[in-house]
Amino acid sequence: MQTIQIKKDNNIQRHTMRKNLIISALLILSSSYTVMAQEKETDEKQDENIGTQVVNVVKPYTPTISDANKIQEKPSLNDSITTAKKTINYNIFSVPVASTFTPAKGKATGLQKAVKERLYNSYLSLGLGNYNSAKLDFYTSHDFSRDESLDVMLNHHSSQGGIDNVVLDDKFYNTSLEAYYRQRDRYMSWGVNGGFKHQIYNWYGIPQGVYSETQINSIDEKQSYYTGFVGANMDFVDSYFTGGEIYYRRFWDGFSSGENRAVLKPKFQFPVGEELLSLDVEVDYVGGNFDRQYANTDEINYSNIFGGVTPSIQILTDRLAINLGASVYYNQDLENSDGDVFFYPEVDVSYDIVEEYVAAYGGIKGDLKQNSYYEYAQENPYVSPTINMIPTDQKYNGFAGLKGRFLPNVGYNIKGSYIKENNKYLYRSNSYNTGSDSGIVNDEGYAFGNSFEVVYDDVTTISVFGEINVDLTRDFTLGINGQFSDYSTDDEAEAWNLPTIKGSLFGNYAKGKWSAGVNAFYIGERKDYINSPNLLPSEGPIVRNLDGYFDLNANIGYDITEQWSAFIKANNITGSQYDRLVNYPVQGFQILAGAAYKFDL
Repeated sequence: MQTIQIKKDNNIQRHTMRKNLIISALLILSSSYTVMAQEKETDEKQDENIGTQVVNVVKPYTPTISDANKIQEKPSLNDSITTAKKTINYNIFSVPVASTFTPAKGKATGLQKAVKERLYNSYLSLGLGNYNSAKLDFYTSHDFSRDESLDVMLNHHSSQGGIDNVVLDDKFYNTSLEAYYRQRDRYMSWGVNGGFKHQIYNWYGIPQGVYSETQINSIDEKQSYYTGFVGANMDFVDSYFTGGEIYYRRFWDGFSSGENRAVLKPKFQFPVGEELLSLDVEVDYVGGNFDRQYANTDEINYSNIFGGVTPSIQILTDRLAINLGASVYYNQDLENSDGDVFFYPEVDVSYDIVEEYVAAYGGIKGDLKQNSYYEYAQENPYVSPTINMIPTDQKYNGFAGLKGRFLPNVGYNIKGSYIKENNKYLYRSNSYNTGSDSGIVNDEGYAFGNSFEVVYDDVTTISVFGEINVDLTRDFTLGINGQFSDYSTDDEAEAWNLPTIKGSLFGNYAKGKWSAGVNAFYIGERKDYINSPNLLPSEGPIVRNLDGYFDLNANIGYDITEQWSAFIKANNITGSQYDRLVNYPVQGFQILAGAAYKFDL
């Protein structure tokens, strides 16, 4: 009998015993199968042949397994350094805490909505003041639909005069009525406008101590101006033709003078690579006549037309903006059959040195300016209706400057310029009419040294301009500016009636129902020329110096209700009766008070 020994080597002993058990079982099954096979084979042979047979008896192998000791799952350790585990008891020490905190529910903070202001489509303001002055302003706007509207404006300002030491009538009257109709859609907008203006002024600025009372009483110093105009404009989107304007104006006065002005300005835009090329076209015509010249009865007729194109392209980067262009004009004097061609630069550059704080800019430009009787009369209503009309050729206007902010609420602008102009217009006093010895065959109300002629000269101007604007608070803004100019003339002795120094101070305040404003300006010394040799034969023609003057104006307003408000305006607060032009003193302290009403019409 074969004995299988199992060693007591932990897991190895257990594995060996299992393996021997499996082998023993296989041997038993194999032996049983052999005996059964032999018995079956013997029976089959006996059935086939009953002869002598030999039977071999084989004793099967019967193994036995010796006893084995069972291995303990947790063997005991016999180690003297084994440390016994300590028993740990965990206890919780509870202390009651009294809490008085009660969390509140959160609530979102909302913006306080301003009271929605009701908009009215009409406005009427009326004010009355000393010097028997009156001021009326009316405006209404009516929307026929979302894209169609009509605006109407009426303005009137007048005074009955009353300037100290003025012997002629010094009242003035200015009334205008204008209407504007416009229509807008997705790709085009257009509008038409028209109006009428009536103005009355008086040539009250005669020299003192020159004329007798009889002569003064014979002077008819009144001048009336009338203006009628009509125009149209249009703008297109996504089109090479971007829009333009057309304008016609008729201007005439109380001395049979008349003028026509027509202007056409179409605009185009074409893509050139990644940039856009702008093309501005201009056609400007002016023509008119005066009943006589100042010194004789010969008529004055003028007729001038020019046409020009100005192509330009704009280049923009993060800090640099450049506008490059040029203009070419052809001018035709239709009255004298004389024509000429003019070329002008159109360059404008701006560069941000420090964003929002320092920007440098400069350029050089030129222009052909159409002069007209209407513009002269609006700038100086005391011109005589005996003027020669010539366009001004501004050869170039070169300029450079800096602008930006010193602080977030303090802005500045400093600019220097150099301007060259040919045929620049200058106002100069007309000669005195003292009778037959004066050589002036004119007894109209403007021929007594109380009107101004227009002379033309080539003038070079060098000027420096500076301005500072301060936003003291959200409700109060303040600004100041000044300009110094130096003039150089070719033919005239001086740049007549042009000041060397100009400056202004302005401020505005608005909070709640209150609003206020202040405006002060200073005009420096000017010079005028008086050509009346018969008046002062020992001195001949004289140059008259006009002192500089300071004018302070202020206004205040209060909203009584949503629709009603009151205002007070004060002009020339210092009361200085200075001469704005030779022999033309202005009104002293002026005050005007009134009310305004907003409503729906």
